[in-house]
Amino acid sequence: MDELTAWLLLLRAPSLDVEKLSLLLEKFGKASAALQAGATAWRELELASRTCSFLSTAAIDSVAIDRAWLEQPDHHLVSFDSIDYPPLLRHLSDAPLGLFVKGNPQLLRSPQLAIVGSRNPTPYGREIAESFAKHLTNCGLTITSGLAAGIDAASHRGALAGNSMTIAVCGTGLDIIYPRSSDTLAREIAARGALVSEFPPGTPPRKANFPQRNRIISGMSLGTLVVEATLQSGSLITARLAGDQGREVFAIPGSIHNPMAKGCHQLIRQGAKLVDSAEDILSELGPLAAVTPHLSQLDVANHPDSLVFLEPQLDKEYKILLDALGFEPLGVDQLVMRSGLKADAVASMLLMLELEGRIASFPGGLYVQAGFGK
Repeated sequence: MDELTAWLLLLRAPSLDVEKLSLLLEKFGKASAALQAGATAWRELELASRTCSFLSTAAIDSVAIDRAWLEQPDHHLVSFDSIDYPPLLRHLSDAPLGLFVKGNPQLLRSPQLAIVGSRNPTPYGREIAESFAKHLTNCGLTITSGLAAGIDAASHRGALAGNSMTIAVCGTGLDIIYPRSSDTLAREIAARGALVSEFPPGTPPRKANFPQRNRIISGMSLGTLVVEATLQSGSLITARLAGDQGREVFAIPGSIHNPMAKGCHQLIRQGAKLVDSAEDILSELGPLAAVTPHLSQLDVANHPDSLVFLEPQLDKEYKILLDALGFEPLGVDQLVMRSGLKADAVASMLLMLELEGRIASFPGGLYVQAGFGK
């Protein structure tokens, strides 16, 4: 039996965890030797009866689909003993025994920041996720997320707009893209970054797969940033996992009127680090990741995407209008009352501010500050 087939069978073995796998590799040296050792040797290492039963009867044909997938260009299996296996993930008791990778497997060894959040973010949240991701990947961090719609997708796009260092961890086999709306994005990530899954080809999107995926997102990363999340958001599960794994947890605050900010506020109350610039993350993770030090105020002029929020230079009335708007969605009538400006002037100024990217519009004629000037 060749080594690749042996690993593919080990990945499918029930109740085989990294502790028992490590015993097998320590005793027999290679996966193929461990599989050929036989049931008596396995029982001596106290492998579960169902593990021994599976390994005794496992047929090479059962991994034919996996092998066919791996024969395609840029398709890889990163086994637990591979140099490309994510170093932080390796130390978790529930680490996957191996990872299927489409793209660049070496990216799994790079210092990573997970960015997660709502599948239905505000325009402000989407813009923040993209901008943070772009800036942080330009500083040397790989952006890791889950390919979901919303904040995940925005984070991947931001990273692709920067140094292209992004990893999408999937809750399906890598021959199945979920959600389907992310198909084009997934292809770009595979071409310039990496798609990753512990699930073999052919695995459909089952509900139970996604909490398993989340532990890999947080487990590979030095820290997890939550951009927007409701109190029921799955992103809070990822943040909790990050905390349990001893990783840093960051959260971006928002308006008290924004339900998408409530999950972040809860995380901050529970000890997550409040973030209002990318520099906050770099100051925490930079020494661990050996990434570019934070930008000084002088550098900002040459790095307009640095996310150090500077006071925009505006005419007086525009400044009044932006101050009245704040970061909560408001309509024209409310802005007229708050600012004291005339309705026609407010409508015209809102259009100009939106064209400049200083504000974003919501359905129903509502507006919110975009968070930073461009």
